[in-house]
Amino acid sequence: MTLPLLVVTAVAAEAEAVRAGADPDNVVVEPVGVGPAAAAAGTARLLATGRYRAVVSAGIAGGFPGRAPVGSIVLGARSIAADLGAETPDGFLPVDELGFGTSVLSCDPALLKALTAELPEAIVGDVVTLSTVTGTKRTADRLAESYPQAVAEAMEGYGVAVAAAGLPFAELRAISNPVGPRDRAAWRLREAFAALSTASGQLWTACG
Repeated sequence: MTLPLLVVTAVAAEAEAVRAGADPDNVVVEPVGVGPAAAAAGTARLLATGRYRAVVSAGIAGGFPGRAPVGSIVLGARSIAADLGAETPDGFLPVDELGFGTSVLSCDPALLKALTAELPEAIVGDVVTLSTVTGTKRTADRLAESYPQAVAEAMEGYGVAVAAAGLPFAELRAISNPVGPRDRAAWRLREAFAALSTASGQLWTACG
């Protein structure tokens, strides 16, 4: 029996967008909650059944200006917990430098390669995971400087990657807004959800 692909999203609206494009016979889509902790716990619960061949964290995200424009699709090469660490007088220290593990988890190379082949217009780069969405230019600039390969920020990818625990993992995001000052009028949720649905149509082709 061929095991299905599990796609986890933060909220139901994202799950509906993925289901609108994904192969219903081979792709299971579940919302697991907002933030890395809820994402990790919800994903781990689903994967504990042993019923899935791979897991994808999917949804909408903010794109770093000049790297991932609104409406684009992003594939994560790495998922990075960008606020996991410690503050110091000299700035932020990631957990890696504290000697307490790693804040960087790579997506499965074979799965990423297959997704890139099926989604040739997708932008490949790092996706930073944050518990607090960026709302100022100062923070956006700091993140862009600290993570020069980052193309997007979201809130769940790193948590899902931790829960994958060796199972092939990837992160797929549709950009709904630029990273920076919160301006709801500039968000393009409808367009991002449409792009997410279109991209989701290629998930099983890449995974299968």
